[in-house]
Amino acid sequence: MNVNLVPDDLWDRIAPLLPVRPRRHRHPGRLPVPDRVALAGIVYVLRKGVAWRDVPSEVVGCSGVTAWRRLRDWTEAGVWPCLHAALLTELRRAGLLDLNDCSVDGSHVRALKRGDHVGPSPVDRARPGSKHHLIVDRHGTPVAVTLTGGNRHDVTQLLPLLDAVPPIRGRRGRPRRKPRRVYADRGYDFDKYRRLLWKRGIKPIIARRGVAHGSGLGKVRWVVERAFAWLHQFKRLRIRYERRAALHQGLLELACSIICLRRLRRSF
Repeated sequence: MNVNLVPDDLWDRIAPLLPVRPRRHRHPGRLPVPDRVALAGIVYVLRKGVAWRDVPSEVVGCSGVTAWRRLRDWTEAGVWPCLHAALLTELRRAGLLDLNDCSVDGSHVRALKRGDHVGPSPVDRARPGSKHHLIVDRHGTPVAVTLTGGNRHDVTQLLPLLDAVPPIRGRRGRPRRKPRRVYADRGYDFDKYRRLLWKRGIKPIIARRGVAHGSGLGKVRWVVERAFAWLHQFKRLRIRYERRAALHQGLLELACSIICLRRLRRSF
């Protein structure tokens, strides 16, 4: 196994979250592939963007089919949201997470296979596509990410995206679940959603349509564009190949967790 794919700090945080496989006392068969080796296969596909069948077993230590099965099982067990929430808690405890000012945006990706959350993309000649919706803190740290069809408007996913923010601990008092201010571009310019945000105790700072450019919001919300660039450095996320929406969502959450871990490393 290539240790660069799964460093010790990443494995130490994932290992306690993995479900325990029941031991087979009768007819045990071959020994299962170690979880860390299977995780290396998942990270290899996430970074390189290769097909599961093209995973080099001599480099990773297991076949791509085995890695895909572990991804399926761990996604069903809810490992990736727990990992992301745990890393956000560490960031907040270290004072590296600023939830007062958050930015939201969406990004289209082409979907080469049919499946859940796939729709005609209005920016790609109605070809099948999906959309990543992301909310980040003031520093660009991914706080929550969701997946929808390519034909869903960004503003319709604003409230579901806020609901997807996990309870973030790390400080004395109640866990933090919502920002104080939300920055967004003109695609979110609807008074209805402004009122809904005010009801939640969140101040909306959204650019107005029909006015000249130069609102000044770019100096705050540029971090969400950079976060999308970080996500798309993981080549598997540039195009959606997974037919199952849950598997692509799991890869998104794993990529967000790796980005959070990188920020923790730079703080030491």
